[in-house]
Amino acid sequence: MRNYKEELEARISFIQGILKESGAKGIVYGNSGGKDSALVGILCRKASSQVTGVIMPCQSQRNYNEDLQDALAVARQYDIQSLTVDLTGVKSTMLEALEAGTKDQPVTAAAVANIAPRLRMTTLYAIAQSRGCLVAGTGNRSEAYMGYFTKWGDGAYDLNPIADLTVTEIFEFLRYLGAPEQIIVKAPSAGLFEGQTDEKEMGITYRALDQFLLTGAGEAQDIAKYKEAHARTAHKRRPARIYQEIDQ
Repeated sequence: MRNYKEELEARISFIQGILKESGAKGIVYGNSGGKDSALVGILCRKASSQVTGVIMPCQSQRNYNEDLQDALAVARQYDIQSLTVDLTGVKSTMLEALEAGTKDQPVTAAAVANIAPRLRMTTLYAIAQSRGCLVAGTGNRSEAYMGYFTKWGDGAYDLNPIADLTVTEIFEFLRYLGAPEQIIVKAPSAGLFEGQTDEKEMGITYRALDQFLLTGAGEAQDIAKYKEAHARTAHKRRPARIYQEIDQ
């Protein structure tokens, strides 16, 4: 287990250093009511007084109920400013436009699922730019290894203070910080559609994946699945390709 007292101090310093270097006034992040956004919000708030957590429900009923209440609980406990931007209507309008314009080859269910994270990214950057702030990412190491994030959606940010932490470590850190228990015990979910959970969608357990990431151990068939997903999603973790590097 990590020394979370030292981890807390180091991550606060990391965030404050980036704010000073950039000249930004503060930080904006998506407060989804989940474990990752909770930890990012807490760390950012400890590093800066100017932190805004944006709650962005988008169609899924879970967004309006459990996730909303958990997001507000974190904001109250750690004195984080909250904004709510309802994206359901925006997504519905976009789906109507896509349906009208792609009758020959309709967009896939996977493509539709990725619309909400990209709408949220656009929302966060609009708010952050208007306030002279940076956008903090909320992805963890386990998700990144599996490629379980949306390119140019939740994979887009200016800084990420938890990207090196596995899901197991996220939970440990939250317990150290005294985060609301309901966030720690509920099944991780992006809330993209009804009944969705991370583990069910990926067909893995975070416990087994994190054991592999932290120790290299695991069942052979599971490791093969992790490595296949990692290779298949490599493009998500690489910078965008350009024809020729130019020395700026």
